[in-house]
Amino acid sequence: MNIKKLFSLIALVALTTIPVGAETLTETEEVQETQQKTVTIPAWVNNIKFSGYGMLQYQGQDPEGNHSNSFNLRLARFILDGKIGDFDWRAQIQGTNATGPGQPTVQLVDLYAEWRKYPEFKVRVGQFKRAFTYENPTHPITQGWRGYADVINKLSAFGDRTGEKSSGGRDIGVQVSGDLFPNANGRKLFHYQVGVYNGEGVNQKDMDNRKDFIGGIWVMPIKGVRIGAFGWTGSRGGMLDPLTGEKRSIEKNRYAISAEYDLNEYTFRAEYIHSQGWGAASPGNNVREIDYSKGDKADGWYVFGIVPIVKGKLHAKARYQTYRNQKEWGTSVNQVECGLNYFFTKNLEMHLEYSRVNDRNLAEDKHNYNLVDMELDFRF
Repeated sequence: MNIKKLFSLIALVALTTIPVGAETLTETEEVQETQQKTVTIPAWVNNIKFSGYGMLQYQGQDPEGNHSNSFNLRLARFILDGKIGDFDWRAQIQGTNATGPGQPTVQLVDLYAEWRKYPEFKVRVGQFKRAFTYENPTHPITQGWRGYADVINKLSAFGDRTGEKSSGGRDIGVQVSGDLFPNANGRKLFHYQVGVYNGEGVNQKDMDNRKDFIGGIWVMPIKGVRIGAFGWTGSRGGMLDPLTGEKRSIEKNRYAISAEYDLNEYTFRAEYIHSQGWGAASPGNNVREIDYSKGDKADGWYVFGIVPIVKGKLHAKARYQTYRNQKEWGTSVNQVECGLNYFFTKNLEMHLEYSRVNDRNLAEDKHNYNLVDMELDFRF
């Protein structure tokens, strides 16, 4: 039920409920009684918006000896947005089919408030997306692909290399951001964002009392163009060292270089990310054991283009991506992808995608395989 309708119903019940008594009220007394029971709905309630979306998926792949195909409930989210004075707030709950250690199927992913009185200096507090890369904060549907690029998943805190549970690129902390230097048309030319976070992912306290510091800047010299860079230094605490049997922290030192053009349904984006710091035995599953065999450096990149064939209806897309778990070609996973996105309406779309995968971590004669993906995504 709509939040506004719910409050209206409560008010109506309050107005129409008359206590049982021995005496009958006069007409004047009834009016006074009604006036006393009038409920004033707070102004902030009128600013609450309920929304959400769902992503339904079919995926098949044919690695030698490990074929699979399945229907999948990829993602569902339910969102409350509101405004109180100069503050915006959001609460978002996510449900997925993901299961694993410390990885519930339903969890709180966003809960924050942001002071937005001045666009040059905004302050956000709570749990939200980390200030790292262009793709990390992109909406899962408008991102346009079967999933975020591998390098984003592994090095931007989705199913992170350090083993923290899948968090969609989020953490708990404080962020300052703003847009500066408007041109003659009022379009801002420079953006900055700086955040301090626990470094442990969603719904997690800091395990080593050391904070992650993440920042990014970009310039927008031409309408639709962004060119930026990001930096990240921090740690993940409570990691078991298999050599000593003791708990310790592992470092996270990362940087990213990004470029994007996004205008009139044409989107082109490229990002490179480099990471220094040991990884965990099982990324993305809340594992706290160091895996020294994977080395202490990793990197990756992607580049893609999405262009309209029929504006507002049909888009074609192509993407190339590489992720190197040890910053060596022998550990790389390379993918060439192409597909179509069809829009039934602005709130209902279908994605079709084919990917040729070259995974050099597999046996030499089994590097290459095919992957197909189909999604039906909707918003409400």
